[in-house]
This record gives sequence, C-alpha cells and structure tokens, in this order.
Amino acid sequence: MDDVDAKFLSRLLDQHSASLVLYAQQWCGSPEDVVQEAILRLMRQQPQPENAVAWLYRVVRNQAIDASRAAGRRTHYEQLASSNRRSWFTSTVENAIDATAAVEMLELLPIEQREAIVLRMWSGLSFEEIAELTGKSTSTAHRRYLAGLAALRKHWSTACPNQESQTE
Repeated sequence: MDDVDAKFLSRLLDQHSASLVLYAQQWCGSPEDVVQEAILRLMRQQPQPENAVAWLYRVVRNQAIDASRAAGRRTHYEQLASSNRRSWFTSTVENAIDATAAVEMLELLPIEQREAIVLRMWSGLSFEEIAELTGKSTSTAHRRYLAGLAALRKHWSTACPNQESQTE
C-alpha cells in the first residue's frame, strides 16, 4: 500500500468504522471481527472499488449474515445463551438516549426496519445507498425506515404515557 492508499484507508476507518461495527452488530455477536475482515478484503481488492464505502457496507452485511448463521449452528450444538451478546451502544453520560432502552426498542423491530433505521440514523447512508445495499428499491428502503420510526414512536408513547409526544 502506498502513502495515498494508507491515508485513504485511515480516513475511511476514522469516518466509518464505528458505523460499520454498529451495522454488523444487527446480525452477529462479533461485529469488530467482521469489519476487520472487510477492511482486509478492501486492502487486497484490485482494482479498488469505485465506491469503497458502499462496497464495505455490502461486504460487512454479507459477512455478518454468514457469521450469524455460523453462530446459530454453534449455538445449537453448544447451547449458548443469547444474553452474551454485546450492547449495540456504549452508554456514556454524553449520550442523549438510554442505550439499554434503545437496544430493547430496536430489537422489537423486524430486521428490515431495524436495518434501515441503523443505516440511516447512525451510518448516515441515503435511501438510495440503503436500497442498493439491501437489494431493494429506494421507496422500499424509505417505507421500512418510516415504518420502523412509527413503531418506535408508538412503543415509546405507550411506555411513557406521562410525557407529551413530540411531532416533527
């Protein structure tokens, strides 16, 4: 790797590694490993993908799903408890949301809605990018995102009846 490639990779990691880990964590319990493997694959990729960020999300998604399937097989044989899964968020004083509550709420959603919300809100992908990544249309990505938000709002309004609901 020459200096330009190293700088590009460093910038890519700085800007997207946390979002990629969060994205992979939807499917598997070892998201850091999945992201690391995707980065290594990107380094070996010749020629470099035209849109490296989109390429990374696609590879992370596929590897995370594969890792999830493998973990399911292991779990079947080893009887692992599902509670060993790490939280999606790191709870800190600066966080504007309760990480535990957010994880619980997101886990209530179907994977398609959860995926759209995580990609849009935490990864900053456009609906076009989400559509390309998931192999669906832009309108489907948008519908899933809106349906997930509506479900979260409904659940939060039920969970917090004393608070006034906010409208956008």
